[in-house]
Amino acid sequence: MSLSLPQEFSKGLWRENPVLVLALGLCPTLAVTSSATNGLGMGLATMFVLLGSNTVISLVRKAIPKQVRIPCYIVVIATFVTVVGMVTEAYFPAIDQALGIFIPLIVVNCIVLGRAEAFAARNSIVRSVIDALGMGAGFTLTLMLLGGARELLGSGTLFEVHLAAPWENEFMLLKLAPGAFIMLGLFLAAMNWINAWRARRQGRTYRPPPEMDCRHCRICRPISEE
Repeated sequence: MSLSLPQEFSKGLWRENPVLVLALGLCPTLAVTSSATNGLGMGLATMFVLLGSNTVISLVRKAIPKQVRIPCYIVVIATFVTVVGMVTEAYFPAIDQALGIFIPLIVVNCIVLGRAEAFAARNSIVRSVIDALGMGAGFTLTLMLLGGARELLGSGTLFEVHLAAPWENEFMLLKLAPGAFIMLGLFLAAMNWINAWRARRQGRTYRPPPEMDCRHCRICRPISEE
C-alpha cells in the first residue's frame, strides 16, 4: 500500500530511522558525534546529498541501464558530495576540519546509496524528494541528539555553550569512541523499549517493519535474477 506524502516523510524520523532502525551510516554516527555541532553538520551534509541524488536518479531512472545502475548512482552521489565538500571548506572551515574525511566518505554511505536503489530508482520525483527529506531529517536528528548527549554529559556544554558549571575534569569516556558505542546502545535500547511499550498498549507484539529485510534491496542481487 502506497504511503501518503506526510507518512513518506515521517517514516524516516521514527519507523524507518536510518540509524536506529536500519542501522545504516554507523561509521559517521559513531565517529563525528562528539558534539551536537558536529552531528548537526554531518547530518545536514548527508541530507543535501540525499536530496540531490534522489532527485537526479528519480529523473533519469528510466534512462539508466540496469547493468550499470550502481556505478551511475555513485557518480551522481559523488557529484553532490564534491559540492558539499567545497562549500563546507569555503564557508564552514571549522566544521570541515572537525568532520574531516567523513564528508568525502558520504559517497559510500549506505543510507544514500540504499535510498537511491531502494526508492529513488522506483518512484516519482516528488516521492523521492520527500523520502530524502524524511530520511535526512531522521539521520540529522539522531546524530544531533547523540552528539548533544555526549557533549552535555562529557563536558557540560551544548553547541559549545555551557549549561552547567564547567566540569573540573571532563568525562572523557563519552568523548571517545567507547562512549559513542555506549550512548548509541542506550539510544537503541530506548527506541526498542518505546516501540514495545506502544505495541503492548495496542494489544500486539512489536515486530520490525517487514520492508526492512533484504528482499526489498537489489544491490547484491545478480542481474540475471532481476
